[in-house]
Amino acid sequence: MSEERGYGASLALAFILGGVMGASLALLFAPQTGRETRERLKDLAGEMRERTGEVAGEVKATAEKVIEEGKSYLGEKKSLLTAALEAGKEAMEREKARLTERQP
Repeated sequence: MSEERGYGASLALAFILGGVMGASLALLFAPQTGRETRERLKDLAGEMRERTGEVAGEVKATAEKVIEEGKSYLGEKKSLLTAALEAGKEAMEREKARLTERQP
């Protein structure tokens, strides 16, 4: 489940970066003056910065959620293992006591 989230964020970032690169190349090969091209590249760089920040925020939020879910999962499993260990110790002590009572 967490792998799917990571894949989605990576895919979104790839599309954004691909779009930005394509737009940049289109601007460079478009018949415009140097000043117009620089202005459009500047605007495009600002958009890229904004979109990258958004995707980074989403990835961070997803990572934090996955970490919290992992901590919760490990806490549950730790509780189960601790209970099983305690039950095993108690069973061993009972059997030990039973065996020592049998011996003369």
